[in-house]
Amino acid sequence: MINDKPKLAVIGGGIAGMSMAWLARDAWDVTLYEAEARLGGHADTQLVTLDGAEVAVDTGFIVLNDRNYPHLEGFFRQLGVATHDTDMTFGVSIGNGALEYGGSNLAQLFAQKSNLLRPRFWRMIQDILRFNREAPALLDGAGTETLGEYLDRNHYGPGFTDDHILPMGAAIWSASVAGMRAFPARHFVRFFHNHGLLTINDRPQWRTVTGGSRMYVAKVREALGERVRVGQPVRRVMREADRLSVATDAGVEHYDQAVLACHADQALAMIGEPTQGERDILGAVGFQANRAVLHTDTALMPRRRAVWSAWNYLARDAGDHAQAISVTYWMNALQGLRTAKPLLVSLNPLIEPDPAQVLLTRHYTHPRFDTAAMAAQEALPRIQGQDRLWFAGAWTGWGFHEDGIASAVRVARALGIAVPWQTGADRSGAVRHAA
Repeated sequence: MINDKPKLAVIGGGIAGMSMAWLARDAWDVTLYEAEARLGGHADTQLVTLDGAEVAVDTGFIVLNDRNYPHLEGFFRQLGVATHDTDMTFGVSIGNGALEYGGSNLAQLFAQKSNLLRPRFWRMIQDILRFNREAPALLDGAGTETLGEYLDRNHYGPGFTDDHILPMGAAIWSASVAGMRAFPARHFVRFFHNHGLLTINDRPQWRTVTGGSRMYVAKVREALGERVRVGQPVRRVMREADRLSVATDAGVEHYDQAVLACHADQALAMIGEPTQGERDILGAVGFQANRAVLHTDTALMPRRRAVWSAWNYLARDAGDHAQAISVTYWMNALQGLRTAKPLLVSLNPLIEPDPAQVLLTRHYTHPRFDTAAMAAQEALPRIQGQDRLWFAGAWTGWGFHEDGIASAVRVARALGIAVPWQTGADRSGAVRHAA
């Protein structure tokens, strides 16, 4: 039987590549290439044994919310993926417990009683209220002022900058504190505004995938079947007169179009004879390597149990701006896991956890969002579809799962591919469980 569908190569098996291939699976003869032996990218569920029972715990993508993840929620409805409510609380521990607080309520805020006597702490609270009140004015402007420049220009105190806003941003974007100072201020405030982080009560409801993100990855893999080629890194993509060639260790295949759903630097390295526009735009986006350790060592949590939060920022001292972010995710709280020992994921551990309590280590790479990266995002449409090459990935947005799938949706639309959760075909209904 002759297959007369146009051929599409999707390179990269993270959320962008998986959703792109899934959307194209009927109208196109699609092949999904993934260098690793598994699909998923940052959707990375680990199966570990604790006290004789197997537990599924995520070490990459963990949460979505009901306000800012419309494409991901639509995708999950199509797949029939169950989610349940979770909490996104934030705790801080600096100087081996010298300063600790949590942000979920007044009891957490003053769990360390000496905070009541610290002028710096009270100034931090005042500056939080001032930032929430004044920062939205940036949304009506333009310019390239960085977050650090904005904080300095408006004379925010060190308690707010070093003990609160920079650590919180670094935890959100898996960045260094210094990296957050280079983050464009207007974009930072836009994100905080969209996620209800500039108000006390108007917050979205966060959710997590029941059974771990592996559940949705498995459904995508089942839907794509033999279209998936894992463990097959693409070495080169070359433009030819009326087609593209994709080279792997298994040989060369030809396609009508290709979507490079991988990091910008990986895409650039993959293209044979990239255009100057591709060099300028893809080369402007930097990335940071981060190490995630799954363990049970509570030495990587705040010293005061009352401060324990879903996300816990740890630092040796408030002025250590060069360090990579060190944050511990309390997976029991985030995923509703019931284990005798707390299951913890520490990103770039401040101290090494007890080796006897380490379950495994994973390595991830996250985009760095500075002025050059944001400018590259705005310029990206200039090279999209040029000579049959398209680009997708979370780096095209805020760096999260929703940004990855949103980038695939944009490419799909440009290729004339229907998006079912936007065309009235999304009638399956959400599969949601109460927490």
